[in-house]
Amino acid sequence: MQVVHANQTIDNSRINRFHISLIFWCFFIIVMDGYDVVIYGSVVPSLIEEWSISSVQAGMIGSYSAAGTAIGAVLFGLWADKIGRKRVILLCTIMFSVFTSLAGFANDPLTFTILRVIAGLGLGGVMPNVISLTTEYAPKKIRSAMVSFVFCGYSLGAIAAALISKSMLATLGWKPIFWIAGIPLLLLPFIIKAIPESTSFLLVKKKDDEIKKILKKVKPQISFTNETTFETVQTKEKGSPLVHLFLQGRALSTIMFWISCFCCFVLIYALNTWLPKLMLQAGYSLSSSLVFVAMMNVGAIVGTIVFGRLTDKWGFKKVMIPLYVLGAVALTAIGLTKNPMLAYLLIGIIGAASVGVQNISNAFVSQYYPPTMRSTGVGATMAFGRVGGIFAPTFVGVLLTMNLPSEMNFTVIAMAAILGGIAVFFVQERHAHYNQNENEEETSLVG
Repeated sequence: MQVVHANQTIDNSRINRFHISLIFWCFFIIVMDGYDVVIYGSVVPSLIEEWSISSVQAGMIGSYSAAGTAIGAVLFGLWADKIGRKRVILLCTIMFSVFTSLAGFANDPLTFTILRVIAGLGLGGVMPNVISLTTEYAPKKIRSAMVSFVFCGYSLGAIAAALISKSMLATLGWKPIFWIAGIPLLLLPFIIKAIPESTSFLLVKKKDDEIKKILKKVKPQISFTNETTFETVQTKEKGSPLVHLFLQGRALSTIMFWISCFCCFVLIYALNTWLPKLMLQAGYSLSSSLVFVAMMNVGAIVGTIVFGRLTDKWGFKKVMIPLYVLGAVALTAIGLTKNPMLAYLLIGIIGAASVGVQNISNAFVSQYYPPTMRSTGVGATMAFGRVGGIFAPTFVGVLLTMNLPSEMNFTVIAMAAILGGIAVFFVQERHAHYNQNENEEETSLVG
């Protein structure tokens, strides 16, 4: 009888056409996720003017949308462990594409907010499941880099949102910018064909034929017989996966992941929603302020690719903590300079220390937990993090009404980066799934 360990087969595979296709479509989904999130910040000044709303009201719309993403992260993270990650990814992609597009037809703040909240459910649900699926199918040697690269799509989508807004706002207004979000609906048949179901989910459901088809794509030279059976080290534990995040020494690390993610989302949503307005307050034009949004996400992409690769050599904590500190310094400094070129550089560093750190953190969290609770672990972490996304837009909106100097506003936001770095410091890697696997392998060799 042939016994195949599905997860080890994937771990030891070499990157091929299957992996490239998966990376491409997961990357595309995250591009649209980033676009849909960031377009609101790009059009906030226009909405404030058109609907005669205050900064606090505009911030609350951003907070309500972020609340939808938080609910979606938990709801669809848990649901994916029951019905499969592929179905959830497809459902969430449809949700955020349809309702973001519909928001472009809204004529009042209430309708717009309702549509954004529903879109937020899909935006929150798609990201943890794409993280989990990418983690599962990435060869072990390049796993962190592959996951981090996929999530550069978020920053590319944000850049597209800023540049498209810059080119369209003056002539066509803000509504067509939201209609572009419907593009994934046109490509849905290709996404359905390219994205596989999770092998961990298929193992639990005993769908051996489907596993064989997927593993044949992962490792074309592998062969199976009618008597082939599949073995996996991890078995699904009884009870709620959410409870298991706090067992076997993982409690402190789970809480620290949540705090770190909260801080990251405070930075991301504060800047995605208010960076154009903050730069306007600092004396820049709306057009150049939108370029700052693009530069922030260029920094996020460079930071994710460069530092994401370094995590495979140095480990996550040695990369994330210095990045957080560097981000705090850059945020404080940007309020003190009037030099545009220096400001662009600082904004790029901030992008690496906010969106970039979150992309690296996604890889960290997804590898920390076992496959049976991976979607739940990532989903719960991002859900708590998105509470920071709920808090940040309204908080900064209130901050702007206090008429503080622009450097003070940036310094207050920078405090989130310091707290995030402290949280990462207290994560206990000895309880991580990847370290347990290594210990098991060493014990097996000694035996």
